[in-house]
Amino acid sequence: MGYHRAGFDVVGVDIKPQPHYPFKFHQADALTYPLEGFDAYHASPPCQAYSEATPITTKSTHPKLIKIMHNIFIGTGKPYVIENVEGARWYLENPIMLCGTMFGLKLWRHRWFEVYPIYMLSPFTCNHKVKPVTINPPANARKSQGKRDFNKEQISMGIDWMDKIEIAQAIPPAYTEYIGRCLIAKIISEECD
Repeated sequence: MGYHRAGFDVVGVDIKPQPHYPFKFHQADALTYPLEGFDAYHASPPCQAYSEATPITTKSTHPKLIKIMHNIFIGTGKPYVIENVEGARWYLENPIMLCGTMFGLKLWRHRWFEVYPIYMLSPFTCNHKVKPVTINPPANARKSQGKRDFNKEQISMGIDWMDKIEIAQAIPPAYTEYIGRCLIAKIISEECD
């Protein structure tokens, strides 16, 4: 949604069905999906291999796809973004960290972004004096359905089209709107050169 708000026509690709996805969607493997005809790319590879929430005993069973996506995107010669959790920052090149509080959201959801070919800075610093709304991780989302204030989660994320399971894995559109505006400025400036 953030890229759409920034001015992009958005097409989504995921190996799993996404019934609430608000734009054109293809259920396919993102690692093999044809990338011709797009101006920029975004990938959010599975985070379990990088996440501190993943038990150490199962961490090695999850794929590490950041470097694979990096190599695929570099091969296109186009701008791209790779997003992931805090534990993945060491696998991303020149990443920036975004937090909900940087955008006035009551949310401490740190996510790291590799943005190519531009060097970006976070728009502000975190404001962790704000009491955050907790968004349960997907594994706990089903167990705690009755204990959650889903309306507060939707407001804090700026998302009203997802269900409780989907929102637990999402990033606020404010993050990708900020990045998308920077990407569009880069794309436009290259067309003018």
